[in-house]
Amino acid sequence: MKHIINLYESINSTARNNSDCPPVVLPEEIFFTISIVGVLENLMVLLTVIKNKNLQSPMYFFICSLAISDMLGSLYKILENILIMFKNMGYLEPQGSFETTADDVVDSLFILSLLGSICSLSVIAADRYITIFHALRYHRIVTPRRALVVLMVIWTCCMGSGITIVTFSHHVPTVIAFTALFPLMLAFILCLYLHMFLLARSHARRTSTLPRANMRGAVTLTVLLGVFIFCWAPFVLHVLLMTFCPADPYCACYMSLFQVNGVLIMCNAVIDPFIYAFRSPELRDAFKKMIFCNRYQ
Repeated sequence: MKHIINLYESINSTARNNSDCPPVVLPEEIFFTISIVGVLENLMVLLTVIKNKNLQSPMYFFICSLAISDMLGSLYKILENILIMFKNMGYLEPQGSFETTADDVVDSLFILSLLGSICSLSVIAADRYITIFHALRYHRIVTPRRALVVLMVIWTCCMGSGITIVTFSHHVPTVIAFTALFPLMLAFILCLYLHMFLLARSHARRTSTLPRANMRGAVTLTVLLGVFIFCWAPFVLHVLLMTFCPADPYCACYMSLFQVNGVLIMCNAVIDPFIYAFRSPELRDAFKKMIFCNRYQ
C-alpha cells in the first residue's frame, strides 16, 4: 500500500526539483528504538490490566483497546525495518510475491493502528459521557460484557476496513475516505464535549460531588485526544497533499518532513502509557507493583 504508507517515496521528481526544501532523512535506528519502547510500554499496560482484577472494568478495557492500537503502530515499524533489512541483504526478491504480500500485511497493521485509535478514543469519549451524566445507572448501562462486545464489533469493523483500504489504496476515493475518518472522529468527540461541558454546571448544582469526581476521566481523554491529534494530524495532512498537489513546490516542501511525521506517530505510542499512569492512581500503583515484583507497598 505504498500509495498511502510510503508517501515519502511517492513525491515525484518534478515536485522535488521545484522545491528548495531538501528531504529530512532520519536514521532508522531512531524509528526502531522508539517502536521497541512503544511495544514494551503498551504491553505492560495490557499485562497490568490482565493481572489485576480490580482494573478489569469497562473503562480499562477501552484503555487496553487504545494500547493495542498503539502497539500495532509500533509493531508496524519494527516489521517494516526487518523487511527492509532482509531486502538489503538479498533475502527478498524485489517486487516479488512474498515482498508484496508482506508489505500489504505490514501496511494493514499501520492502518489498523490508526482506525483502532480513532474508534478507541471515540468509545472512551462515549464512556466518559455516560459516566458523567448517567452515573447512577452507569454500571447497568456499561457492563464488562457489553464493553467487550462493543470492542469485538469495533475491531472486526477496523480489520475489515483496513483490508479494504489496503486493497483499494491506489484509488483516490479510498484516500479521501481514509482521511475523512480523522475529522469525523474529532467532530463526534467535540459534539460530546460540547454537550458535556454545557450541562456540567447545571448538573453540578444538583449533585456537586459527582461531576467533580468523574470529570477527571474527561480530562484524561482530553489529554489523550490532544496527543493523538498532535502526533497524527501531520501525517493525515501529508496524505491529502500527496494526493491532491504532489507537484506543487509548497506541498513538496511540507512532504519533505515525512520522516519527522513518522517519528511523531511512533511517539504517540510511547506517550500514551505515561498519560494513563499519571492520570490513574490505580494503574500507577499496579505499574509499580509489577516493576518492583510486588515488593512495592
